[in-house]
Amino acid sequence: MPQTADTNRRVVLSERPNGLPDANTLQLEHKEVPTPGAGQMLLRTRYLSLDPYMRGRMNDVKSYAEPVKLGEVMTGQVVAEVMQSYCDGYVPGDHVLAGSGWQDYALSDGTDLRKLGQAPQKASWYLGILGMPAYTAYAGLLEIGAPQPGETVVVAAASGPVGATVGQIAKIKGCRVVGIAGGPEKCAHVVENLGFDACLDHKSETFAAELKASCPKGVDVYFENVGGKVLYAVLPLLNAFARMPVCGVVSWYNLSGLPDGPDFGPAIMGTILRMKVKVQGFIIYDSFPTSLFKEFIRDMTGWLKSGEVKYKEQMIDSLEDAPAALNDLLLGKSFGKMVVKVG
Repeated sequence: MPQTADTNRRVVLSERPNGLPDANTLQLEHKEVPTPGAGQMLLRTRYLSLDPYMRGRMNDVKSYAEPVKLGEVMTGQVVAEVMQSYCDGYVPGDHVLAGSGWQDYALSDGTDLRKLGQAPQKASWYLGILGMPAYTAYAGLLEIGAPQPGETVVVAAASGPVGATVGQIAKIKGCRVVGIAGGPEKCAHVVENLGFDACLDHKSETFAAELKASCPKGVDVYFENVGGKVLYAVLPLLNAFARMPVCGVVSWYNLSGLPDGPDFGPAIMGTILRMKVKVQGFIIYDSFPTSLFKEFIRDMTGWLKSGEVKYKEQMIDSLEDAPAALNDLLLGKSFGKMVVKVG
């Protein structure tokens, strides 16, 4: 069903998942389009971002943000168009970056919006290479990873929006960059189009040995966003004083308990101790000074213009397809930044 002017499609959290979300987790509702009052505006969603953190927000556990409540619209960042406005500074036709979630329409009082102008070019890019995922890569790598020329940087999920950006920035900074991705097509893209020095398929039976061979001088920075066997393969290769920015562990997001297999806790903690590894988790919304975002926009705009950074986007056709697409993302079946074209 396409977006219409008189119906508000809403995808709500109907049931908390145990493992991978299923058909009962997210349900589509049809409601009336809300009417803005004094000090409010009506936003019409154009693009919705799909991101791994959404799986964690489905769980009723203590985290950096409140979980989505049952019956509540699923959280998500969107590019939206102002349709009606009773807010100072906003007029119909303005485009904004908002957190109004998986729905066609939402009301806003202007809080926590980022203005994008009347007709932004490549508007969906503000959900990726000019938005949160790329800023995550920029801040995590440069502020925590602190890569130096000649060092080896290993990037997991290297064909995704965060990993792809991490690797390209590391190359700009003069590093040797080794990516890790799922499948030959993704690995070829990472090397041939993004300019990484190497990219290894984590599905290979000899993955750990291939990674070691690709990092003859060890690993100085490991940008962690997947966990699991990739982390275990990187651990023995970490050099003294290596840095590990941790922005996600997507391979573990659907676990309902401890992972199967041996307990790697002693190996992880022992390596951190012996090799004096700096491990720092971060959430992009509150881990860095606000001034850093301006530096990111300045640098990223320049790199895109010069061609030093390239960007791949995977567009999903409709809001109804979003739940299945999110599962593909969590299972590593996406290719590039996943965005839903809502209206």
